[in-house]
Amino acid sequence: MTRSDLIATIASRFPNLMAKDAEIAVREILDAIGHVLSQGDRVEIRGFGSFSLNYRPARTGRNPKTGDAVPVSEKPVPHFTVGKDLRERIQASAQRTPRRQDTSDVAEQ
Repeated sequence: MTRSDLIATIASRFPNLMAKDAEIAVREILDAIGHVLSQGDRVEIRGFGSFSLNYRPARTGRNPKTGDAVPVSEKPVPHFTVGKDLRERIQASAQRTPRRQDTSDVAEQ
């Protein structure tokens, strides 16, 4: 689901809400999550999951074009942990519906 799909879904579920208002709401929620993470804090949405930062240590990477060693500094990266309710819904749904076959599996046969 893309951001525009999310906006369209919200607008269709709430007919009194115009699509532009749904777009503003989605943007504000995502901006708020981004702002909190940029301050180094954590966002928890009960039943859905939590957003936090993981810190990747400094390391030596490789330039893919030349193969030269390149120092990569430490950096924070966003991390999402799924909540219990959402995890259970996904597991229940996966048991009811067969898994889609990956197109790469078809090509190998």
